[in-house]
Amino acid sequence: MSHEARRQPAPEGPAATDPDGGAPPSPAPPDSDEGSSEADRRPDGGSGGGGGGSTRRFWSARRIPAAIVALVLTVAAAVLLYEAVAASTGEPPSAWRREITADLATRPLDDPWAIAGAALAVLLGLWLVVLAVTPGLRGLLPMRGGASEGVRVRAGLERSAAEAALHDRLLDVPGVRSVRVKAGRHRIRVRARAHFRSLDEVRGDLDRALDDGVGQLGLARRMRRSARVRRPTKD
Repeated sequence: MSHEARRQPAPEGPAATDPDGGAPPSPAPPDSDEGSSEADRRPDGGSGGGGGGSTRRFWSARRIPAAIVALVLTVAAAVLLYEAVAASTGEPPSAWRREITADLATRPLDDPWAIAGAALAVLLGLWLVVLAVTPGLRGLLPMRGGASEGVRVRAGLERSAAEAALHDRLLDVPGVRSVRVKAGRHRIRVRARAHFRSLDEVRGDLDRALDDGVGQLGLARRMRRSARVRRPTKD
């Protein structure tokens, strides 16, 4: 039964009794577990503090590396196809093919140029493997996902946007003169300077504002926080 049906008030009069003569069960209150949203049933109370959600990172499309590899393979395949067709028709081989064939036949394996070419090929191959097995998009923080009408919704937040939102929030803390926010994948670092009030009071208010601000970001991963408050240096 849907949530809307459970939250409807029970009808009055004879229709309110069931066939057995007993009173129908009372609807669940809106703030009960049955009527609560998915965020309210989260272990962290739906506060959005990045409560260890299972949302995975976004994967980059790798369009530029894929386009480069496709272009190189296309050119190489076209050249080899042309040489194969030319050889099958009885035409003499091209000058560059004769030179490459003669060079490969006479160059030893321990030649510096051969070793350098092999090392370059290995490095390029490792680079492509790393791009294939890593998600990329390190500047995008995954947010808590949800489902609407059977469709899963995913969202992400740029690190720069998270830093700007936290910066504006922490700058409103009384006593804070300047603040720097650095958002990483697992930790948010805050460096602030206080020009009045005691450092302990400023640090306490800063920690509470930072917890509230990170909670409102709605991040999927629980972010560790570190805040440091200092006095401004005298010129």
